[in-house]
Amino acid sequence: MGPETRAAPIGIFDSGLGGLTVVRAIRQALPHEDLVYLGDTARVPYGTRSAHTVLRYAQTCGEHLRQRGVKLLVVACNTVSAVALPMLRVELDIPVLGVVGPGARAGVAAAKGKRLGVLATPGTVASGAYSRAVAAEDPRVEVFAQAAPLLVPLAEEGWVSGQVPELVAARYLEPLFDAKVGALVLGCTHYPVLIDVIREQVARRCGPDVPVVDSAHALASELSELLRERELSNASTGPGRLRVLVTDRPSDFSAVARRFLGAELEESPVEAVDL
Repeated sequence: MGPETRAAPIGIFDSGLGGLTVVRAIRQALPHEDLVYLGDTARVPYGTRSAHTVLRYAQTCGEHLRQRGVKLLVVACNTVSAVALPMLRVELDIPVLGVVGPGARAGVAAAKGKRLGVLATPGTVASGAYSRAVAAEDPRVEVFAQAAPLLVPLAEEGWVSGQVPELVAARYLEPLFDAKVGALVLGCTHYPVLIDVIREQVARRCGPDVPVVDSAHALASELSELLRERELSNASTGPGRLRVLVTDRPSDFSAVARRFLGAELEESPVEAVDL
């Protein structure tokens, strides 16, 4: 690939805020890459939408980033990753990486042959995407998926500690505790904001040796390898820039983004775009 392609940014999109946890993991793994993040805040949430609607939303978001010259697209939304990756790869004609595959592979490795629990949105659970991805990696690993929709507003409101998130997490995790899972995958990009509460509940009920897998870090690792394989890595040694685009309420987004990103949005202000 030529130097212009290598220097092009990586595009990342999600239905809203949650994908910033993926941005955070990518910035840690690939600090020299420029990133363009698109949060479709006007149409959030995707997790409760039909597959047809998700496909339509994903197409518009992916095309918008392709027109901005991204060299590769990361789908930070588990719901889109579950239903739209093949369509996006054909339509956009650039490499497309989702979070489900890397999360499933990391979950299989962590479960070590035992049952694997997945906490996700209703849309991701209904799609069966994690079960299929795990079966492709190791058909002997049994998957138990649990929808946990209330964790999303808790993360966005900043209720990440205390009795309320503890009770909600415990309620959602109960069927996975009963199934005696050997590892748990966080199948929604919002959930890492609550990872301390979730880990505490898992350790309390399943024991301290049951790992909780953040699919964002698994994706960042596979993204690094993909960039090397396709000769797409940015040759720059300077710090990469982050540009953030949203489809609604940019000021509100800026105010709560720090919780997901783990840092202030120190670069250019959040930009509103119309899809």
